Amino acid sequence: MDQSFKTILDTTLKECGLSLEEEAKTKLEIYDRLLSEYNQVMNLTALTEPRDVALKHFCDSLTVLKYAQIPKAASVIDVGTGAGFPGLVLKIARPDLRLSLLDSLQKRLSFLEEVCRKTEITDVRFLHNRAEDGAREVALRETYDFAISRAVAPLNVLCEYCLPYVRVGGIFLAMKGKDCEEELSLAQNAIRTLGGEAERVNSFELVDAGQRAIIQIRKITPTPESYPRTSKKIKNNPL
Repeated sequence: MDQSFKTILDTTLKECGLSLEEEAKTKLEIYDRLLSEYNQVMNLTALTEPRDVALKHFCDSLTVLKYAQIPKAASVIDVGTGAGFPGLVLKIARPDLRLSLLDSLQKRLSFLEEVCRKTEITDVRFLHNRAEDGAREVALRETYDFAISRAVAPLNVLCEYCLPYVRVGGIFLAMKGKDCEEELSLAQNAIRTLGGEAERVNSFELVDAGQRAIIQIRKITPTPESYPRTSKKIKNNPL
């Protein structure tokens, strides 16, 4: 393994007040190597420096476990997972989680499948679908304990993509940046319309990476059948 990356990972974990088992660290080393290799031929991440990957991808993803209480064996869907953040990192830290990774690009899912093969991670579903289409499938709609997303879309848009996947009583975790309070204010109509209720906002500083926030939204009633709408309607006329 690349000892220099392990040293960087150990340092960033400590700086962020996080801890991992050695086996999980080894898997993240493999993840980092594969991310670097695949990034040469496909656009997975703009972050290529080892410390940036360790801090802004791995540690940032792991903050979910610091601020949200996710029960053992909970079902989790990462909507728009991209290169696997935060979903696959959470699975590495918490192998008990029943994880689904959803993305609209098969090549990204193929990369994540390779990471799972090389790290011997099992019990992961790879869902090739657009978020708004997957949420209309009976096998996926309102079946998850948690939906999570680190996508850059505004919160009112993210809610329409993600809340339909969450069972009543479950939680949507939105990973946001410094403008989270304004986004939350603008998303109140969307949250109510889709059956949610904002429970809390955990704001914190990620070392050398700025302000972060995890917005926790509880699903209290079923999402109306008319949602989610088409992607065009969601983007052009957000709730």
